[in-house]
Amino acid sequence: MNAPAALEISDCVALVTGANRGIGKGFVEELLAGGARRVYAAARTADRLEAIVALDPERVVPLEIDVTRIDLILAAARRARDVTLLINNAGISGEAGQRRLIGTPNLDDARLVMDTNFWGQLEMCRAFAPLLGENGGGAIVNILSVGALFSLPEFGSYSAAKWAARAMGVAVRAELYAQRTLVANVYPAGVESDMSKNTPGPKLTAREHAIQVFAALAQGEQEIFPGDAATKFRDPIAADAAAFDRGVLERFLTSPLG
Repeated sequence: MNAPAALEISDCVALVTGANRGIGKGFVEELLAGGARRVYAAARTADRLEAIVALDPERVVPLEIDVTRIDLILAAARRARDVTLLINNAGISGEAGQRRLIGTPNLDDARLVMDTNFWGQLEMCRAFAPLLGENGGGAIVNILSVGALFSLPEFGSYSAAKWAARAMGVAVRAELYAQRTLVANVYPAGVESDMSKNTPGPKLTAREHAIQVFAALAQGEQEIFPGDAATKFRDPIAADAAAFDRGVLERFLTSPLG
């Protein structure tokens, strides 16, 4: 049985969710620069995509996808049957003050975070995996977070959803191995976006993030940590996850995040 092939973006047909800004926009820009044949740029409403389509009206095709709505996902799959690369980027962080799992007044916001960051990514995988198989295998790229590797109390629902998505990616990878679909989990830390604008420290531009992810995919990598900030989390967690968790908790207790 042949293993999934490493990904080359030249002449690929990609679909990027959350394509209207931040990390998603960076992927669209780099796909166009790298010679993608077509890029389906998805956002919750078409009016958010005008600037993205203007980058290359011949190659960028707008799609309305709210990943919490299966009807819109299936409609997109019927339209974009030539996709060879799915970039599962759409996600939310949840409302500040409502991300705790025990201390929050209710779990309404946590359910929305899970519906978007986990179930939404999985529904996208389910809708497009058969098409990828028909088109030769291709690749699925799930944009997660280093928050899939550890958790702070103030980000409990976000990390829970990303941890679940991480496990989902591993399971989907195994399930799609036979059809030669490469499934990669990506763990950003410190990338310029609306979601991270209030976090401290240096950040990759969204374009540089995309460049590093595509370079890793070209090598057939399946667990990708773009940038120095991401590897600074990866390496100590890999060395001693329990010690890392204790250190995070101790720092939180002495200097809690709001």
